[in-house]
Amino acid sequence: MFALASDAGCAFSLRMPVDDTPLLSPTQRRLAGFALSTAAIVGVVAVIYLALLVTGRFVSQFSGVIWPLAVAGILALILRPLVALFERRLKLRRPVAVLALYGLFLVLAAGLLATFVPALVAQIVDFFAYLPTLWQNTLAWGEQHFPEWLAVVRRYLDNPAVKAAANSLMLQAQDLLAQITPSLKQAGAGLFGLFGFVASVAVVPIYLFFFLLTDEEPTKGLPAHLPFLKEAQRNDVVFLVREFLGILVAFFRGQLLIGLIMGTLLAIGFSVAGLRFGLALGLIIGLLNIVPYLGTILGLSVALPLALFQPDGGLWLVGVCLAVFVGVQAIEGWLLTPRIMGRQTGLHPVAIIFAVFFWGQALGGILGLMLAVPLTAFFVTAWRYVRRKYFATAGV
Repeated sequence: MFALASDAGCAFSLRMPVDDTPLLSPTQRRLAGFALSTAAIVGVVAVIYLALLVTGRFVSQFSGVIWPLAVAGILALILRPLVALFERRLKLRRPVAVLALYGLFLVLAAGLLATFVPALVAQIVDFFAYLPTLWQNTLAWGEQHFPEWLAVVRRYLDNPAVKAAANSLMLQAQDLLAQITPSLKQAGAGLFGLFGFVASVAVVPIYLFFFLLTDEEPTKGLPAHLPFLKEAQRNDVVFLVREFLGILVAFFRGQLLIGLIMGTLLAIGFSVAGLRFGLALGLIIGLLNIVPYLGTILGLSVALPLALFQPDGGLWLVGVCLAVFVGVQAIEGWLLTPRIMGRQTGLHPVAIIFAVFFWGQALGGILGLMLAVPLTAFFVTAWRYVRRKYFATAGV
């Protein structure tokens, strides 16, 4: 009887149709894959955004502690070859070579202070004293050439709503100025006040001295701190860190040298052209080019109005100053950058401008602006390396 039942069950199971229809249709599978891919991309973007937000908040909160270390570290990377040269050529021990470098810097600084700094400081002080006169000259020039525009502006400024908005903006500007330049009591009490800033500047040479004392390659001991990674991954991390340090050194060493040369050329050109405060403006504009395009933008916005409205100026002086700008920029673009920096960053000018704004916002301030190009160049290099090594077989 059981045998018959077993045979009947087998026969029934054999007669049951097998459903081979897939759970999802091809269109549904594509939609599901697209949804999962989109969710993964959104998740990655959210993680990156959160990491940038936390990093930016951390850097902004502790910037008074971080930026002296960062400046000293960058200077140490730039000056290490010079210390090694002192050791090798002068047969000095490492501490003595570092002290000799400090002595050379003091001699050069004293020479600059005695030669250029008095004239530079005098021009800066005279420039700020000249600003009210410059404003009056600007208004007089506007009255002479565009009286109808000024009449329209005055008519709108007489509107109560516009007056209220202008007063509100003025109050906000005053509040912002009060936050940027706190009282002496706040400056003495706060870490980021005046005394905190002076202390941060003063500690940079101390950090730099101890950084220069070591003659080891900066990434030599890094693999020992990454035991949780496989050997191949450790090698990748060490390679990327070395690439980042190389980009950092090449960028700042090149930008400092290029900035000094550009500042000198602009100062000479402005002074020969007859622009007031040309020495100070040229040197400051050149040094500000450490942050890409910052010196050019600020320089054009200050030098051209000054050339137009100074007593012996005019459109001809504006043209001469523009010619000086264009000439120095051409020298920088065609001669200085290719010879000094080569293609260390390999970034398009649009990418550089975007990077400056992005990292300035992400890291909150001048540290982000200074590190914008090296950080972007490093991430581009890292992505190319990872894509070539890990995604080449996937056709990415």
